[in-house]
Amino acid sequence: MDLPEEEDKPGIPAWVVTFADLMSLLMCFFVLLLSFSEIDAAKFKQIAGELSKAFGVQRDVPATEIPMGTSPIFNSFSPSVPEPTLVENVRQETSQEAPQLDTLRADRESSVAQQVEQTTREQIEVSLDALSAVLQQELTEGRLQLEHDRKRVIVRVEEKGSFPSGSADMTTGFEEVLWRIADVLAELPGEITIEGHTDNIPISTPRFRSNWDLSAARASSVANALLASETVEPERIRVQGYADTRPRASNDWPDTRTLNRRVEIILDLTGPIQAYEEQLRKLMQAESDSVSAGIAPQPASLPDAGSPQVMP
Repeated sequence: MDLPEEEDKPGIPAWVVTFADLMSLLMCFFVLLLSFSEIDAAKFKQIAGELSKAFGVQRDVPATEIPMGTSPIFNSFSPSVPEPTLVENVRQETSQEAPQLDTLRADRESSVAQQVEQTTREQIEVSLDALSAVLQQELTEGRLQLEHDRKRVIVRVEEKGSFPSGSADMTTGFEEVLWRIADVLAELPGEITIEGHTDNIPISTPRFRSNWDLSAARASSVANALLASETVEPERIRVQGYADTRPRASNDWPDTRTLNRRVEIILDLTGPIQAYEEQLRKLMQAESDSVSAGIAPQPASLPDAGSPQVMP
Protein backbone atom coordinates (compact mmCIF):
# COMPACT_ATOMS: atom_id res chain seq x y z
CA MET A 1 0.00 0.00 0.00
CA ASP A 2 1.48 3.30 -1.02
CA LEU A 3 1.61 6.06 1.62
CA PRO A 4 0.35 9.44 0.58
CA GLU A 5 3.06 11.96 -0.16
CA GLU A 6 3.54 14.52 2.56
CA GLU A 7 2.48 17.94 1.45
CA ASP A 8 4.77 20.91 1.88
CA LYS A 9 3.55 23.15 4.68
CA PRO A 10 3.70 26.90 4.15
CA GLY A 11 6.13 29.09 6.26
CA ILE A 12 9.80 28.86 7.43
CA PRO A 13 11.25 25.37 7.62
CA ALA A 14 11.91 24.01 11.14
CA TRP A 15 15.67 23.68 10.63
CA VAL A 16 16.05 27.44 10.18
CA VAL A 17 15.28 28.00 13.87
CA THR A 18 18.07 25.65 14.90
CA PHE A 19 20.43 27.32 12.46
CA ALA A 20 19.56 30.77 13.80
CA ASP A 21 20.20 29.64 17.37
CA LEU A 22 23.58 28.26 16.32
CA MET A 23 24.56 31.51 14.63
CA SER A 24 23.52 33.49 17.70
CA LEU A 25 25.63 31.27 19.94
CA LEU A 26 28.61 31.59 17.62
CA MET A 27 28.28 35.38 17.57
CA CYS A 28 28.17 35.48 21.39
CA PHE A 29 31.19 33.20 21.49
CA PHE A 30 33.22 35.46 19.21
CA VAL A 31 32.12 38.55 21.15
CA LEU A 32 33.39 36.95 24.34
CA LEU A 33 36.67 36.05 22.63
CA LEU A 34 36.97 39.65 21.51
CA SER A 35 36.35 40.97 25.01
CA PHE A 36 38.95 38.60 26.49
CA SER A 37 41.58 39.54 23.91
CA GLU A 38 43.74 42.65 23.72
CA ILE A 39 42.26 45.23 21.39
CA ASP A 40 44.22 46.02 18.27
CA ALA A 41 42.96 49.23 16.69
CA ALA A 42 43.66 48.06 13.10
CA LYS A 43 42.03 44.66 13.58
CA PHE A 44 39.06 46.19 15.35
CA LYS A 45 38.49 48.58 12.47
CA GLN A 46 38.68 45.71 9.98
CA ILE A 47 36.28 43.52 11.98
CA ALA A 48 33.90 46.42 12.46
CA GLY A 49 33.85 46.99 8.72
CA GLU A 50 33.14 43.34 7.97
CA LEU A 51 30.36 43.20 10.56
CA SER A 52 28.81 46.37 9.17
CA LYS A 53 28.70 44.76 5.75
CA ALA A 54 27.32 41.46 7.07
CA PHE A 55 24.60 43.00 9.25
CA GLY A 56 23.82 45.99 7.10
CA VAL A 57 25.20 48.64 9.49
CA GLN A 58 25.74 51.81 7.48
CA ARG A 59 27.81 53.86 9.97
CA ASP A 60 31.56 53.25 10.11
CA VAL A 61 33.05 53.34 13.61
CA PRO A 62 36.56 54.90 13.60
CA ALA A 63 39.17 53.20 15.72
CA THR A 64 39.60 56.37 17.77
CA GLU A 65 36.01 55.96 19.00
CA ILE A 66 36.58 52.57 20.59
CA PRO A 67 35.00 52.93 24.04
CA MET A 68 37.95 51.75 26.10
CA GLY A 69 37.58 51.96 29.83
CA THR A 70 33.89 52.90 29.82
CA SER A 71 32.52 49.44 30.49
CA PRO A 72 33.31 47.67 33.78
CA ILE A 73 33.16 44.31 31.98
CA PHE A 74 35.59 45.49 29.33
CA ASN A 75 37.95 46.85 31.96
CA SER A 76 37.86 43.64 33.95
CA PHE A 77 38.79 41.54 30.92
CA SER A 78 41.24 43.95 29.31
CA PRO A 79 43.81 44.90 31.96
CA SER A 80 46.48 45.50 29.33
CA VAL A 81 44.68 48.57 27.94
CA PRO A 82 43.69 50.48 31.11
CA GLU A 83 42.53 54.05 31.19
CA PRO A 84 45.32 56.34 32.43
CA THR A 85 44.89 57.11 36.12
CA LEU A 86 45.78 60.19 38.13
CA VAL A 87 48.56 58.33 39.93
CA GLU A 88 50.18 57.36 36.64
CA ASN A 89 49.94 60.94 35.41
CA VAL A 90 51.57 62.23 38.59
CA ARG A 91 54.27 59.56 38.36
CA GLN A 92 54.99 60.51 34.77
CA GLU A 93 55.16 64.21 35.60
CA THR A 94 57.43 63.47 38.57
CA SER A 95 59.73 61.39 36.38
CA GLN A 96 59.94 64.24 33.89
CA GLU A 97 60.72 66.75 36.67
CA ALA A 98 63.30 64.53 38.44
CA PRO A 99 66.28 65.63 36.30
CA GLN A 100 65.34 69.27 36.86
CA LEU A 101 65.11 68.74 40.62
CA ASP A 102 68.46 66.93 40.66
CA THR A 103 70.03 69.80 38.75
CA LEU A 104 68.49 72.29 41.16
CA ARG A 105 69.80 70.38 44.18
CA ALA A 106 73.28 70.16 42.67
CA ASP A 107 73.29 73.88 41.95
CA ARG A 108 72.12 74.70 45.46
CA GLU A 109 74.72 72.35 47.00
CA SER A 110 77.42 74.11 45.02
CA SER A 111 76.02 77.47 46.05
CA VAL A 112 76.00 76.44 49.71
CA ALA A 113 79.60 75.21 49.52
CA GLN A 114 80.74 78.43 47.89
CA GLN A 115 78.82 80.56 50.39
CA VAL A 116 80.26 78.67 53.37
CA GLU A 117 83.78 78.86 51.98
CA GLN A 118 83.43 82.59 51.38
CA THR A 119 81.95 83.14 54.85
CA THR A 120 84.77 81.15 56.49
CA ARG A 121 87.39 83.13 54.64
CA GLU A 122 85.76 86.44 55.57
CA GLN A 123 85.40 85.39 59.21
CA ILE A 124 89.07 84.42 59.39
CA GLU A 125 90.08 87.76 57.87
CA VAL A 126 87.87 89.70 60.30
CA SER A 127 89.36 87.84 63.27
CA LEU A 128 92.95 88.31 62.08
CA ASP A 129 92.45 92.02 61.44
CA ALA A 130 90.87 92.59 64.85
CA LEU A 131 93.62 90.75 66.71
CA SER A 132 96.42 92.32 64.67
CA ALA A 133 95.13 95.80 65.47
CA VAL A 134 95.42 95.31 69.27
CA LEU A 135 98.59 93.18 69.22
CA GLN A 136 100.64 95.13 66.70
CA GLN A 137 103.49 95.95 69.10
CA GLU A 138 103.78 92.41 70.50
CA LEU A 139 103.73 90.92 67.00
CA THR A 140 106.49 93.29 65.91
CA GLU A 141 108.63 92.40 68.94
CA GLY A 142 108.15 88.67 68.30
CA ARG A 143 106.52 87.99 71.67
CA LEU A 144 103.39 86.77 69.91
CA GLN A 145 102.64 85.05 66.62
CA LEU A 146 99.35 85.14 64.78
CA GLU A 147 98.49 82.22 62.50
CA HIS A 148 95.41 80.60 61.02
CA ASP A 149 94.22 77.54 59.14
CA ARG A 150 90.90 76.80 57.41
CA LYS A 151 88.69 77.32 60.48
CA ARG A 152 90.96 78.43 63.33
CA VAL A 153 92.85 81.52 64.39
CA ILE A 154 95.88 80.84 66.62
CA VAL A 155 97.56 83.36 68.93
CA ARG A 156 100.88 81.78 69.89
CA VAL A 157 102.50 83.16 73.05
CA GLU A 158 106.22 82.55 73.42
CA GLU A 159 107.60 81.82 76.88
CA LYS A 160 109.96 84.80 76.74
CA GLY A 161 108.29 87.85 78.26
CA SER A 162 105.22 85.91 79.41
CA PHE A 163 106.35 83.30 81.98
CA PRO A 164 109.57 82.91 83.93
CA SER A 165 111.39 79.64 83.28
CA GLY A 166 109.75 76.74 85.12
CA SER A 167 106.92 78.94 86.43
CA ALA A 168 103.22 79.42 85.70
CA ASP A 169 103.09 82.96 87.14
CA MET A 170 102.72 85.35 84.20
CA THR A 171 104.41 88.73 84.07
CA THR A 172 102.42 91.91 84.67
CA GLY A 173 102.91 93.16 81.12
CA PHE A 174 101.67 89.90 79.66
CA GLU A 175 98.50 89.99 81.76
CA GLU A 176 97.68 93.40 80.27
CA VAL A 177 98.11 91.91 76.77
CA LEU A 178 95.66 89.11 77.61
CA TRP A 179 93.02 91.66 78.64
CA ARG A 180 93.28 93.27 75.23
CA ILE A 181 92.98 89.87 73.59
CA ALA A 182 89.91 89.12 75.72
CA ASP A 183 88.17 92.29 74.52
CA VAL A 184 88.61 91.15 70.90
CA LEU A 185 87.63 87.52 71.53
CA ALA A 186 84.44 88.66 73.24
CA GLU A 187 83.28 90.20 69.95
CA LEU A 188 84.11 87.15 67.84
CA PRO A 189 82.19 83.84 67.64
CA GLY A 190 83.70 80.43 68.25
CA GLU A 191 85.13 78.25 70.99
CA ILE A 192 88.35 79.30 72.73
CA THR A 193 90.90 76.61 73.54
CA ILE A 194 94.03 77.41 75.56
CA GLU A 195 96.86 74.89 75.12
CA GLY A 196 100.01 74.71 77.21
CA HIS A 197 103.22 73.19 75.77
CA THR A 198 106.73 72.57 77.13
CA ASP A 199 110.04 71.18 75.91
CA ASN A 200 111.29 67.69 76.81
CA ILE A 201 113.52 68.75 79.71
CA PRO A 202 112.05 67.05 82.80
CA ILE A 203 110.89 69.20 85.68
CA SER A 204 110.35 68.18 89.28
CA THR A 205 109.57 70.86 91.85
CA PRO A 206 107.33 71.04 94.91
CA ARG A 207 104.67 72.68 92.71
CA PHE A 208 105.15 70.82 89.40
CA ARG A 209 105.84 67.11 89.44
CA SER A 210 106.20 66.96 85.64
CA ASN A 211 105.86 68.96 82.43
CA TRP A 212 102.21 67.92 82.36
CA ASP A 213 101.56 69.94 85.50
CA LEU A 214 103.53 72.92 84.18
CA SER A 215 101.79 73.02 80.78
CA ALA A 216 98.32 72.70 82.33
CA ALA A 217 99.10 75.36 84.97
CA ARG A 218 100.26 77.88 82.35
CA ALA A 219 97.16 77.28 80.26
CA SER A 220 95.00 77.76 83.37
CA SER A 221 96.79 81.03 84.19
CA VAL A 222 95.99 82.38 80.71
CA ALA A 223 92.36 81.27 81.04
CA ASN A 224 92.04 83.00 84.42
CA ALA A 225 93.43 86.23 82.96
CA LEU A 226 90.89 86.15 80.11
CA LEU A 227 88.05 85.50 82.55
CA ALA A 228 89.26 88.29 84.84
CA SER A 229 88.38 90.80 82.11
CA GLU A 230 84.72 89.74 82.53
CA THR A 231 84.14 90.02 78.78
CA VAL A 232 84.61 86.39 77.72
CA GLU A 233 81.96 83.85 78.68
CA PRO A 234 83.39 80.93 80.72
CA GLU A 235 81.37 78.42 78.63
CA ARG A 236 83.50 79.22 75.60
CA ILE A 237 86.86 78.37 77.21
CA ARG A 238 88.65 75.02 77.35
CA VAL A 239 92.05 74.42 78.98
CA GLN A 240 94.45 71.69 77.83
CA GLY A 241 98.03 70.79 78.77
CA TYR A 242 100.14 68.73 76.34
CA ALA A 243 103.57 68.83 78.02
CA ASP A 244 106.20 67.97 75.36
CA THR A 245 103.94 65.73 73.22
CA ARG A 246 103.38 68.31 70.45
CA PRO A 247 106.69 70.00 69.70
CA ARG A 248 106.99 72.72 67.05
CA ALA A 249 110.68 72.09 66.50
CA SER A 250 113.43 69.69 67.50
CA ASN A 251 114.31 69.38 71.19
CA ASP A 252 117.93 68.52 70.40
CA TRP A 253 119.18 72.12 70.35
CA PRO A 254 118.67 74.95 72.84
CA ASP A 255 117.63 77.46 70.17
CA THR A 256 114.91 75.23 68.75
CA ARG A 257 113.89 73.91 72.16
CA THR A 258 112.69 77.35 73.21
CA LEU A 259 110.12 77.30 70.39
CA ASN A 260 108.36 74.39 72.09
CA ARG A 261 107.81 76.32 75.35
CA ARG A 262 104.63 78.20 74.50
CA VAL A 263 100.94 78.79 75.17
CA GLU A 264 98.47 78.89 72.27
CA ILE A 265 95.11 80.65 72.34
CA ILE A 266 93.00 79.05 69.61
CA LEU A 267 89.76 80.56 68.32
CA ASP A 268 87.91 77.64 66.73
CA LEU A 269 85.24 78.73 64.21
CA THR A 270 84.14 75.18 63.36
CA GLY A 271 80.91 75.37 65.36
CA PRO A 272 79.67 78.74 64.02
CA ILE A 273 80.53 77.79 60.44
CA GLN A 274 78.67 74.48 60.77
CA ALA A 275 75.63 76.29 62.18
CA TYR A 276 75.76 78.74 59.29
CA GLU A 277 76.05 75.88 56.79
CA GLU A 278 73.10 74.08 58.37
CA GLN A 279 71.02 77.22 58.08
CA LEU A 280 71.86 77.48 54.39
CA ARG A 281 70.97 73.84 53.80
CA LYS A 282 67.58 74.29 55.46
CA LEU A 283 66.85 77.17 53.12
CA MET A 284 67.94 75.03 50.17
CA GLN A 285 65.73 72.11 51.28
CA ALA A 286 62.74 74.42 51.68
CA GLU A 287 63.27 75.74 48.17
CA SER A 288 63.57 72.20 46.74
CA ASP A 289 60.38 71.13 48.53
CA SER A 290 58.49 74.08 47.09
CA VAL A 291 59.65 73.15 43.58
CA SER A 292 58.61 69.51 44.12
CA ALA A 293 55.16 70.65 45.26
CA GLY A 294 54.75 72.76 42.15
CA ILE A 295 55.05 76.08 43.99
CA ALA A 296 57.12 78.81 42.41
CA PRO A 297 60.29 79.10 44.54
CA GLN A 298 60.88 82.40 46.29
CA PRO A 299 64.40 83.83 46.41
CA ALA A 300 66.10 82.41 49.48
CA SER A 301 67.04 85.10 52.00
CA LEU A 302 70.46 83.88 53.00
CA PRO A 303 71.98 85.17 56.23
CA ASP A 304 74.46 87.99 55.94
CA ALA A 305 77.95 86.58 55.48
CA GLY A 306 79.81 89.83 55.92
CA SER A 307 79.49 90.34 59.67
CA PRO A 308 80.91 87.95 62.28
CA GLN A 309 77.87 88.60 64.47
CA VAL A 310 75.44 86.79 62.15
CA MET A 311 76.66 83.34 63.14
CA PRO A 312 75.45 82.04 66.49
